[in-house]
Amino acid sequence: MPYQSIFKENLFADRTIVVTGGGSGIGRCSAHELASLGANVILIGRKTEPLKKTVEEIEADGGNADWATCDIRDADAVEQRVEDLVDRHGVIHGLFNNAGGQFPSPLEEISSKGFETVVRTNLTGGFHMMRAVYRRSMQKHGGAIVNMLADMWGGMPGMAHSGAARAGMANLTRTAAVEWAKSGVRVNAIAPGWIASSGLDTYEGAARALIPMLEKSVPLKRLGRESEVSAAVVFLLSDAASFISGELMRVDGAGSLGGRIWPLADHDRSEPFDAFHRGELPEVLKK
Repeated sequence: MPYQSIFKENLFADRTIVVTGGGSGIGRCSAHELASLGANVILIGRKTEPLKKTVEEIEADGGNADWATCDIRDADAVEQRVEDLVDRHGVIHGLFNNAGGQFPSPLEEISSKGFETVVRTNLTGGFHMMRAVYRRSMQKHGGAIVNMLADMWGGMPGMAHSGAARAGMANLTRTAAVEWAKSGVRVNAIAPGWIASSGLDTYEGAARALIPMLEKSVPLKRLGRESEVSAAVVFLLSDAASFISGELMRVDGAGSLGGRIWPLADHDRSEPFDAFHRGELPEVLKK
């Protein structure tokens, strides 16, 4: 069964789109959907095996994909990798700046090294990718960029390093939307809330124990699906969003809204848009 995208067939035919962190989770799902819509998808990540596996999946489903390893925290490596990709694939029409990583910790226990590592991954690395793709392709040919944020609107207790980085990326997104408009480049960002993605299985201890209870804090009373985030990414990369730039789109079931006083009624009225044919619930959510 192919990817069940809601978007029209061949929406991205003859377009090349780069997806960082494309070997797992939301990046993997988005790569599948973009490829199912005709895009030539290039996956970038630090580890070879997840990238190769995802490319093999996409090709088995009839799509086109390539992969390249790169540590996005290394500015010189990013510039060289993007130059190589442009030489091999030509114009880069879209970038989903998805790669990131963090770990749970109280603010007072985060070391300087740990803080800087998360900021370099979730903010500086994204900046490196944006700048390299802009310089090497989009400055001349235009394009669309979608950056990854998180639900950090009310602070991010337990992950202050990631919250700081994501807030920085929000500002960077809006700044780039203004500065790069002259080149025909649109820059937006998505901010997922609690998503049933493979990344949830990386957490341990008290953080892992909280995961099955997260849906209680979401007005729609469920976690989102990877394909619901991917659909937002696809829209923002598409021509339908050609007058949308500098936007920070929340994909969180209204989880970032309201206050602690307003009671959230229990219900089962929200059905997920579960379009990813190869998607699976993370182990921590299986009952």
